[in-house]
Amino acid sequence: MGVDKALSRSLLNALNKQLLFSYMPSPSPKLEWCVARFGDDMNWWVSEISDEIHWDVDGLSILDPRQIGHIIELCDPLREYGFDPDILENAFYSFRIEKEVGDQRIRLVRTNETILDSEDPLFALPDIMDEERGPYAEFIDQITRFRVKMLNDLIDFDQNLTIDELEEEIRERHNSDYFEGVSIHYFNEITAILEYVPDGYELDSDDDAPASDDEDIDDIPDFEEDESIEEDETMKWDEDEEEDDEDDDDGMLDEEEDDDDED
Repeated sequence: MGVDKALSRSLLNALNKQLLFSYMPSPSPKLEWCVARFGDDMNWWVSEISDEIHWDVDGLSILDPRQIGHIIELCDPLREYGFDPDILENAFYSFRIEKEVGDQRIRLVRTNETILDSEDPLFALPDIMDEERGPYAEFIDQITRFRVKMLNDLIDFDQNLTIDELEEEIRERHNSDYFEGVSIHYFNEITAILEYVPDGYELDSDDDAPASDDEDIDDIPDFEEDESIEEDETMKWDEDEEEDDEDDDDGMLDEEEDDDDED
């Protein structure tokens, strides 16, 4: 009798588990499309998404092609210190533009192309299904670790910079924005790490400075044709030079006339 009860209890538990799992949503994300809006902060934010079960669009941001390119460029120096580009590639879901839907909104659809290999402009949504151990969390961990390693190599600190120091300072910045009601965009979260330099220090930017022969001259103002420039003492040398030329010409004419008279 006791064996029958135990067997019945085991069967009942198994049936309950089967029923429970049948009602649980699938853990795999079903991302097919999303609608992104262009915000007042000049960033893109998700307003609608195909998988509403796994994704909350409240404060959900997405990277545009320009931002992706900038992040890839900032990650490139970290390769020398051990950064694996595949971590960057695996941290995001790729989307391409399908169409505009009005009111500064666009509909994006999933694509199998990767942000590193695609020649087309792509949007990227971080894979935050597992916020602590997922691909995006691993990406943040990696760029933090290698950014600290690079800074310790390039800057002569009294004591080596630590990961905790970097994370604490960035956390303070984000908390300040949070208390002011500002949503942290993923682009700002990533670049805060990739562009981090401790206060009082700076990295050499010689490579970014334009060469002397290639200086940007777009900032030179255009003058109107009828705009007059007031003359000063430094500009009178032109007049003096013209007067000297006229005197020389007159002298030469006088000499030629005297020669004619003698003949």
